[in-house]
Amino acid sequence: MTSMPSPTTPPQAAGAAAAHAEGAVKIYGSGDTEVHALRGVSVNFEAGRFTSIMGPSGSGKSTLMQCMAGLDRLSAGESYIGGVPISTLNDKQLTLLRRERVGFIFQAFNLIPTLNTRENITLPMDLAGSKGDPAWIDEVITTVGLADRQTHRPNELSGGQQQRVAVARALASRPDIIFGDEPTGNLDSKTGAEILEFMRQAVRELGQTIVMVTHDPVSASYSDRVLFLADGQIVDEMHQPTADSVFDKIKSLGD
Repeated sequence: MTSMPSPTTPPQAAGAAAAHAEGAVKIYGSGDTEVHALRGVSVNFEAGRFTSIMGPSGSGKSTLMQCMAGLDRLSAGESYIGGVPISTLNDKQLTLLRRERVGFIFQAFNLIPTLNTRENITLPMDLAGSKGDPAWIDEVITTVGLADRQTHRPNELSGGQQQRVAVARALASRPDIIFGDEPTGNLDSKTGAEILEFMRQAVRELGQTIVMVTHDPVSASYSDRVLFLADGQIVDEMHQPTADSVFDKIKSLGD
């Protein structure tokens, strides 16, 4: 089995690739129904950076995230978490890699209603038989503003607080990289902005690496870099984006 660091391994030094892909191809269906979702994508996601992925519907942005995160298999090419090539892993090894080195934040909070805030945050580690690093978990909980809500159950929290729990859960095991799929899609603009600021803070102050799929230029403006996909290929990228500059680029791509 490929050797992997423990969940308490600190995030990688900035500059290293937390994840990357080489010639990533993803094809769904065959014959007349064949769809090329990714067409030879090569990309690096630098450690300690916040990257957004954007593009028109059907551009391949969610497919790229899912294949990079090990949630789906490429048809050709290779994706890596750290230096580990995903295609070489069997299902058990892939599950272990996702558990120990990858965090996820989705639109749905996916909280267990009978567990309190802290229990929901540590649940993935508890299921893996790991206690994690208590000092780090405390720091994460404080960073996302939940220090006084640790004994509250989900039904005692607002939607924004529940998503903070989901963000904290993704951060708690100190993964190499966190993938977010429209993580503020179910939140109002004010609450969404708070969550994005927490994610920005996790990158800036905790050294975390985040890759987020979004359709929203304002959300993308919180990131360090925006990748633009169209027809399964990366067609442009932008550093230090603003909402206006992202909006203009998306409009030019036809979204």
